[in-house]
Amino acid sequence: MSSRALLLVNRHARQGQKSLSEAINYLKTLGFSVIEESIEDPKHLSEVIVQYQQQVDLVIIGGGDGTLNAAVDALVDTQLPLGILPLGTANDLARTLGIPNSLPEACKIIAYGDLRRIDLGWVNGKHFFNVASLGLSVKITQRLTKEVKRRWGIFAYAATALQVIWEARPFSAEIVLNSKSLRVKTVQIAVGNGRYYGGGMAVAPDATIDDQRLDLYSLEIKHWWQIILLLPAMRQGRHIHWRGVRALQGQEIEVYTRKPRPINTDGEITTYTPAHFRVIPKAIAVLVPPEETNIVNGQ
Repeated sequence: MSSRALLLVNRHARQGQKSLSEAINYLKTLGFSVIEESIEDPKHLSEVIVQYQQQVDLVIIGGGDGTLNAAVDALVDTQLPLGILPLGTANDLARTLGIPNSLPEACKIIAYGDLRRIDLGWVNGKHFFNVASLGLSVKITQRLTKEVKRRWGIFAYAATALQVIWEARPFSAEIVLNSKSLRVKTVQIAVGNGRYYGGGMAVAPDATIDDQRLDLYSLEIKHWWQIILLLPAMRQGRHIHWRGVRALQGQEIEVYTRKPRPINTDGEITTYTPAHFRVIPKAIAVLVPPEETNIVNGQ
């Protein structure tokens, strides 16, 4: 891999500040010439990437899924390859791509790994890596503060989910796929591009980030406690086989609701319904472990 790297670390990510100097040392040892830019607000990531696009050969981002989501539009525009240092709480994109949370190992993958082109999801002009959703997950996002994530790590997702599940109330929505319209009453609609989201839950049993399709599921359950029963199955994506869960696949999906509802993309609220989703095949290049099974099987 070429050696001029723009390193962007979200200092507010769970492991961001303490890992910055360590990452720089590892990368320099591996032969990289590193330009490091301090990022206090992930909203500025895209403009920094565009600013340096002619001076570097790749972008290395240290943070979680929200940090990566903040940079994705600039990665599409510049077509610079992406290296990932998983420094966030859930690190679902890294999990999907087989990138370990170990900082030395993640740096080695950036130095010696394979470049793979992966798909991106797109909703209302915003790209996403993992999942875009509305309903229950939005309430979880709104409750899942930085302080909670920093203190409890991956367990923060489960704890916050349990707090909001009992408040879940169904809403009406219209799903349009392949010119067919479905009217549903649901507590959550999720549209997945990758495999993992929400701290390690799988969108579908066979979902991958390069299958050139979107996987939608709708939780059409009547009682809040049914969600609790579903949670273990959601770790492997087996929930799509349960009664009360509607599963659909396609390259383009539309979702309409009576009033605008917020949509969560990779853990950040970025747009509202009505929503037009589509998959963008092979949109960007990412450095992944050399074993092809890591990306193909989502392990």
